[in-house]
Amino acid sequence: MKWRPKPWLVVLVVAAVASAVAAGVVAARRTPPVQRLIIAAGGQGGVYYAYGQGLATAARAAYPGVRTEVRATAASVENLRMVAAGEADVGFALADSAAQAIAGREPFERAQPVRALAWLYDNYTQLVVRADSPVHAVTDLRGLAVSTGAVGSGTDLFAGRVLLAAGLSPDQDVRRSSMDLAESAQALRDGRIAAFFFSGGLPTPAITQLAADIPMRLVDLAGFVPGLRTSYGDFYTERSIPATTYGLGHETATIGVPNFLVVREDMPEATAYALTRLLFTAKPTLVAAHPEALHLDQRAALDTFPLRLHPGAARYYREAKP
Repeated sequence: MKWRPKPWLVVLVVAAVASAVAAGVVAARRTPPVQRLIIAAGGQGGVYYAYGQGLATAARAAYPGVRTEVRATAASVENLRMVAAGEADVGFALADSAAQAIAGREPFERAQPVRALAWLYDNYTQLVVRADSPVHAVTDLRGLAVSTGAVGSGTDLFAGRVLLAAGLSPDQDVRRSSMDLAESAQALRDGRIAAFFFSGGLPTPAITQLAADIPMRLVDLAGFVPGLRTSYGDFYTERSIPATTYGLGHETATIGVPNFLVVREDMPEATAYALTRLLFTAKPTLVAAHPEALHLDQRAALDTFPLRLHPGAARYYREAKP
């Protein structure tokens, strides 16, 4: 005789399955889209690091219990590698470094699987010298000790391009050192180098402190923009550093490069959406961390060339209708 389940048993089983499904749905809804946020920033004393601290603070407020960590790095190139390798969830990166990353060109060994969440602000290239320095143009650096930024930084990549554009070999015509921002500033204080390059937002805290410690000035760089655009792409624009930025009494023409917040291309869409939304809902927290966050704008954030937007970020902008 074939066994048939009792009607009451069928009801109990169906009820149990329905309850389990409902519990699963509720649990899924309670699981925050951002559970860990490791941020590949830059050196302490730079804008990336301050901005990263603000983003971590915003994440903790929005998602109680989230694990956050802001890692000091060499900046753009290292950040792109860390994000691509899954060692960081988000990272700050310059457009010219990002272009090399997705193409797998030097200093990257292969194409990096990264996407952008947003354009954040433009970096300003700063060539810093003492006020009494004989250096008034890049060509004056010939034979001098110069820091071109930490290995693995966007500054190092870009400083090499500027030196080449000026007709100088980065490794033969200057006595090149690869120091991070803090080391560079201290070396200039001590007289161990004649100049250092740094690409960062304004004001850069470590340079603000340097200007308070010693008489210093910035060298004009804007004349290199046309040649750089021809050689490397349309990332570079003419910018000026206001006289009030470091209290130097005059503005300095220089080169601007866009900054992006980047993630791995396989980041879950819900996570990328939540992080993009967080940038704008927590803007006051980010501005408190560094005034460069004032530039956050939903329309401008869409312009992440040469990186593609992550689908989660694209969905946020569609729904936000900037």
